[in-house]
Amino acid sequence: MASNSASQILAITKTAPYSKPRASRFLQSRKPYLNLCCLSQKFSNDNALFCLPNSKSFLLAKELEERNSNNHSPTLREICQDHVPGNVLRRLEEVGYLVPTDVQREALPVLFSGNDCILHAQTGSGKTLTYLLLIYSQINPKKSAVQALIVVPTRELGMQITKVARMLAAARHMDPELEQKSYTVMALLDGGMLRRHKSWLKAEPPAIVVATIGSLSQLLEKQIFKPDSLRVLVVDEVDFLFKSSKQVSSLRKLLTSYSSCNNRQTVFASASILQHRRFIHDCIQQKWTKGDVVHVHVNRIMPMPACLYHRFVSEKSKKSGQASSTTVLIDFLRASYEGPLDILLLEEDMNFNSRAASLTDVRKGDGYLLVSTDIVARGIDLPETTHIYNFDLPKTAIDYLHRAGRTEAG
Repeated sequence: MASNSASQILAITKTAPYSKPRASRFLQSRKPYLNLCCLSQKFSNDNALFCLPNSKSFLLAKELEERNSNNHSPTLREICQDHVPGNVLRRLEEVGYLVPTDVQREALPVLFSGNDCILHAQTGSGKTLTYLLLIYSQINPKKSAVQALIVVPTRELGMQITKVARMLAAARHMDPELEQKSYTVMALLDGGMLRRHKSWLKAEPPAIVVATIGSLSQLLEKQIFKPDSLRVLVVDEVDFLFKSSKQVSSLRKLLTSYSSCNNRQTVFASASILQHRRFIHDCIQQKWTKGDVVHVHVNRIMPMPACLYHRFVSEKSKKSGQASSTTVLIDFLRASYEGPLDILLLEEDMNFNSRAASLTDVRKGDGYLLVSTDIVARGIDLPETTHIYNFDLPKTAIDYLHRAGRTEAG
């Protein structure tokens, strides 16, 4: 374990508070809707785009397949050229976004065509930037209204997305008239001062809102937040939100009661969408999306690393009086690590500022051991993390996928 360079270690101590969903059987002969959701695999064995046959989406898929057969790989600017404002494109290049990722290459033409979309790609694949580019192609900085809403399951993921959105919002306009109208981004996350947000929404509504479903529901029910002008609705980690008993009711209301799928463009994103054909059917049947929703699945299949080792430690009964495995690990790492090793904690019960401070310390790049619950297992970008310890076995393979995805996700 000794190393001359800083190590970043994540230890996850609790599984997510939901159980494994029941399996659903699909019999094509008895389910006519499957003919509407049949799969068309495009591009390559690893990257698949699923769409409705004989639809606008299907024709678009054919066009994309022909385009990808050429040797030329378009740059991010070339893909976005006629859709995203020039000042945002310049800002992208300033911060180093030049070459599109696989999911951006496959999904952006679909999104720019106006289709609703399900982004299904691994953590760190560029889904956040993908839907943010769609948002900046749709919103009008001159209009004083909330035009884009991004719903997230946790504060931490919300803060991460807000940071990227504000980075793009810092783009300077070449047009002097538009220079006075900048893109504004509100972070409506649990623990924030809702009184301040209420005043902001009434006085000068932001163009983009990033919100947890809990905070958003309070303002929707009181009619302080009115999604009448919503052009883009994004639900990130959609599978997690639909499995959460505390949040699914509010999410369903947002998708159907507070706004109509016919008046907006809807994007669902996640690294794990089980039974995607069933999910596509539900999206159409429940009117969460329009009928021509496109499922973009980008999955880079990698061989199992030869150096990968799985080690297991059986923990004795906690009644034995011996030190817990968490304590033993911390002592071991401190003794074997060359240099200072900061011990950081992140859990749901901590207040908003403490949680934000822990993530800020983690991202400074020094050696750390972050002891956390599954709060960081979904979508949080910690690319410098080198080791992950599971103190409790994940309940499902999907939970393990998201935990393990915290390492080398950049």
